[in-house]
Amino acid sequence: MIRFLLNKALRVEEQLDPNMTVLNYLRTQARKTGTKEGCASGDCGACTVVLGELDGDRIRYKSVNSCLTFVSALNGKQLITVEDLKQGDRLHPAQQAMVDCHGSQCGFCTPGIVMSMFALGKNVGQPEKEEIHEALAGNLCRCTGYRPIVEATEKMYEEVTPDSFDTEQAATVARLREIQPQAQVELSDGNKTAFNPASLSELASLLEQHPDARLVAGGTDLALEVTQFHRELPTLIYVGDIAEMKQVRVLDEQIELGAAAPLTDCYQALSQDYPDFGALLHRFASLQIRNQGTLGGNIGNASPIGDSPPALIALGAKLVLRKGEQTRTLDLQDYFIDYKVTAQQPGEFIEKVIVPRAAANGEFRSYKISKRIDDDISAVLGCFNLVIREGRVESAKIAFGGMAAIPKRASLCEQALTGSAWNRDTIDKARQALALDFAPISDFRASREYRQMTAVNLLTRYFVELESPELETRVTAYV
Repeated sequence: MIRFLLNKALRVEEQLDPNMTVLNYLRTQARKTGTKEGCASGDCGACTVVLGELDGDRIRYKSVNSCLTFVSALNGKQLITVEDLKQGDRLHPAQQAMVDCHGSQCGFCTPGIVMSMFALGKNVGQPEKEEIHEALAGNLCRCTGYRPIVEATEKMYEEVTPDSFDTEQAATVARLREIQPQAQVELSDGNKTAFNPASLSELASLLEQHPDARLVAGGTDLALEVTQFHRELPTLIYVGDIAEMKQVRVLDEQIELGAAAPLTDCYQALSQDYPDFGALLHRFASLQIRNQGTLGGNIGNASPIGDSPPALIALGAKLVLRKGEQTRTLDLQDYFIDYKVTAQQPGEFIEKVIVPRAAANGEFRSYKISKRIDDDISAVLGCFNLVIREGRVESAKIAFGGMAAIPKRASLCEQALTGSAWNRDTIDKARQALALDFAPISDFRASREYRQMTAVNLLTRYFVELESPELETRVTAYV
């Protein structure tokens, strides 16, 4: 049985298909049809809704794609849809601004856009233009060309007055506290079951009982098996109710990231030590995806083109894996065995990711090459982390995505660099070594030749940026 607020109304669901998405729940169960299905893959944003989660004494609002969110993820949260925004007999400022600025034409994408605007208004007082673009980047519109939508988002702030969500926040906080998960719950339709453990020990016990269960954190990749491939997932275990797995801790020597911590939370910690990692996460899909997707999920799905693994490998990250009451720590580079094959054992799960703090004289850079700047998958992703002292390379960690069946280090290139003088001759030798490190394939994202040439050129770019920092911003604009 799961419990959540649909705007202000308490919903209790016990017998429901756990493979059902929030989008389908809204349209078929709650009869709220304002939320639309556009792509069913998290690309268009037409289905955007907002989830309210307790954050101390306040509510934190997040825009998410309802087409990729399973209903079990609603447990203990508030679900807000476009129908809920109206303020009595008046439109919400986000809705009224869209009317005033003619931001809607066919109207199909409008509900999702309005919900992204609403979430931005709740989280940012007076946003900069870049913040507006980030909030709207996951919402596609074929009609308007976006200018009137951006103008509507700016106009929304002309009169900052409390809405009903502000005036009733204390009451909503109290109601959310009453339904916070305290122990494991489950949702079933008699054939399929979703478990929501509330602690690490409950999760460990469940996985020992159901080693074939599929773990769900954000579900932004797993849900595609249901929405795109029409598969049934008999047993799901949702880990988003486990507080320990959502913790982000910055310690003296390392950053500890719970495997179920959303990427938006990980960004705050990682970007302080590694600005280039922050820039990479800004280009990780859309804000809706980053609000749900997790580092644990991005690692666990073992994609050779996942954005975070090459960066984490180059930084020397480790995984804490748990099975039952036993834990082990594994270098992330050793986690990936072959295409979609990992070192994770049956019944084992990723508990947290450990990233070393930035080293003195360390120079970390990441370069994502894709056809679009925003919301696109990498053709090649190169990450470089060198420690250079007194003109000599003391250590080198270089990792690539898109160049092999797994995210992989460029070991020959590293050997050519380590201990050598930091100059163009060394880079030329390292380029030759890097060309031997990988044998990439051709696919619809890029040819083998393009990938090979791009990889060695990224090494040159790294060298040029370190030697001529004034070029970095200008060059970065061409990625």
